[in-house]
Amino acid sequence: MLIVPIRRDGGGPIYAQIYEGIRRMILENSLPVGSKLPSKRKFAEHLGVSNTTVELAYEQLLAEGYITSKPRSGFYVQDIGELAYAQPADDQKAASPRLPEKKKYRHDFSPGRIDTGAFPFDEWRRQAKNIIDRASADFLLLGHPHGDPELRREIATYLNHSRGVRCTPEQIVIGSGTEQLMPLVIRLLGPFTVYAVENPGYPLTHHLFRQNDRMTVPISVDGQGIDVGVLEESGADAVYVTPAHQFPTGAVLSANRRNRLLNWAAEKPGRIIIEDDYDSEFRYGGIPVPALQGMDRHGRVLYLSTFSKSLMPSLRIAYMVLPEPLLERYSELFAHYSSTVPRLEQQMLAGFMADGSFSRHLNRMRKVYRRKYIALTAALGPYAGFVSHEESQAGMHLRLTVRTSWSAEELVRRAADAGIHVQSASAYSIVRTDREYLPEIVLGFGSIPENDIPGAISLLMDAWGIKKDGTA
Repeated sequence: MLIVPIRRDGGGPIYAQIYEGIRRMILENSLPVGSKLPSKRKFAEHLGVSNTTVELAYEQLLAEGYITSKPRSGFYVQDIGELAYAQPADDQKAASPRLPEKKKYRHDFSPGRIDTGAFPFDEWRRQAKNIIDRASADFLLLGHPHGDPELRREIATYLNHSRGVRCTPEQIVIGSGTEQLMPLVIRLLGPFTVYAVENPGYPLTHHLFRQNDRMTVPISVDGQGIDVGVLEESGADAVYVTPAHQFPTGAVLSANRRNRLLNWAAEKPGRIIIEDDYDSEFRYGGIPVPALQGMDRHGRVLYLSTFSKSLMPSLRIAYMVLPEPLLERYSELFAHYSSTVPRLEQQMLAGFMADGSFSRHLNRMRKVYRRKYIALTAALGPYAGFVSHEESQAGMHLRLTVRTSWSAEELVRRAADAGIHVQSASAYSIVRTDREYLPEIVLGFGSIPENDIPGAISLLMDAWGIKKDGTA
């Protein structure tokens, strides 16, 4: 009779313990091939369990091929062949990878964060209540692969009125973030396209080009945006730009360079400008800078944007406006794709835009972020002898230049020791020069409460050893 240890106090289902005990004997060859197992009745009596319990264990062993059943004879150990199998010791735990814990800071100047306290929860809840209803059962099914028509219509109207983008709803494709849309663009433009990218620039895009094995050419950025003269000599077929508010420098692409960039695209068939209009809603001085796409007369600008900054990062809704020459090819390539954004969320956002809630929210947030921008620049003012920044009056971050002998990495470390999270601007560069530059720091002010900004800057300057009178 087999000896199978059974724990009746927390060892799991008894049939599973019997199954595991016999399986282990077979694998360790203590039950050789051809060995006959006890009958279910006798084995159950021996173990003090029900016949059903033993039957369940035998059925599992049969199903997995460890034993075979012979009519009117019984159960026998099956030949399972030579397996590269190692049973871990009982006291060994399988090590599962652990994600690094996100450090908590007293003040977090990350550029990707928003003011969550100003989110319009009541309006959003109302949209959810309107949509999540049996009358909306159709939204549980798959919709149009480009996104729901209602949302695409609202986005087209918004872009036309607020950004000067000329498009129809049919040109718009909805996706769950830039990181989902950009790989589609990369496949759309083909395997041999050479991409020019801003240096410094948006790191996620750099990563996506590398991940998809696409050749990139870094193009330097100055106070007027990307250097189009260098682009013209680069041999690139496509260029990724953030013309309204360059990330991370904050530069606005000048009118002259806008014209040169569009002319560059029109000079050769197949050239494309990928315009990322990531935070164009937030401009605090003068009129908004119109989108480059609105100036395009040759179908060479592919427009990208997202609701991450204007509404919430976790919504994961972005969109692109395909130029007409690419629209038919896109539909052919991705005809069998489904939209990656749940339809209920698309419908909630469409309703939020249709009833004016989105426009009202943007107007409120412009005022909120403008006050924070003013508070931040005012708090930096007394330290002007050692820190300076561009006067972009746009977006949700500033780039600081710090006159110090310390490196940017050392400034970041000292800030972290004081409980403040800042980032080095050099982290956004693909190619770093050996020339000696003053360190630059990126300060995102979206999530910092307005009243906390003066104290946070004071604490940061103390960590860097900078005094208000311009001494260090």
